[in-house]
Formats: sequence, structure tokens, C-alpha cells
Amino acid sequence: MATQIFVNLPVKDLDKSVEFFTKLGYTFNPQFTDEKATCMIISDTIYVMLLTVPFFQTFTKKEIIDAHKQVECTICLSADSKDAVNKMVEIAETAGAIIPNPATDYGFMYQHSFADLDGHHWEYVWMDPKGVPEHQA
Repeated sequence: MATQIFVNLPVKDLDKSVEFFTKLGYTFNPQFTDEKATCMIISDTIYVMLLTVPFFQTFTKKEIIDAHKQVECTICLSADSKDAVNKMVEIAETAGAIIPNPATDYGFMYQHSFADLDGHHWEYVWMDPKGVPEHQA
């Protein structure tokens, strides 16, 4: 069985977050959805648990950061093409995301990002494996 990943993110308004990510084309597993949390399906092995802030807090004694002011991680997902990267970021911006930086084109890799409604940093990337430079020791 392939390893699965469940990224857990605190959100202030679960309904608004579901609405936002639905506009990006994601679906949710109703089996793991209630008024405190939902399971967003990215792929067969990648899921994002959107948890209300009070519910998220039950899993840690640490302070939950304000992702509009601080960053703890970047959620980076692959795309099939540069156009697919741009389309996803365009849809996100239309749905209310903030675009912190312009797209970056490294030739072999193209990336663009947005901050969701809660400030979490999402990045979409397309990479041409044939164009990846060899590692220099």
C-alpha cells in the first residue's frame, strides 16, 4: 500500500474554506466531514484536513500561527503544464486568494503560488524532468 499524506490546516471558517477549494476543483470526503473538519481529496494518496481553529488546537499545546503573518510550510503540488499552473493560480485568485509573488520560470521548472483565505501558502509547479540540471559536487 502506498504511503498516504494527510496535511492538517487550521481554518477560521470551514464553510468558506470548502467553498474556496471547491472552486479550485477539489472534492471532499463526506465520511470525514462534520462541523469541525473536512477531508479534502487532492489525489489517491494526498489529503488535506481542514480543521476549525478550536478543533485544530485540541491536537497541540503550541500556539497556532497566523499564516497571514508567518509561514510554517509551503504546500507544493505538481501540475501537468505551465498552463495548468497558471490556471490553478488564476482560479484561486478569482476565488479570493492573494498572489504574493509573480510566477518564476527556471526553464526546467515553472512555479506560481497563492495564499488561501487563511494565509496558507500553496504552490503549484511544473517540471520537465529532461531539463533538470545535473547535480554538481
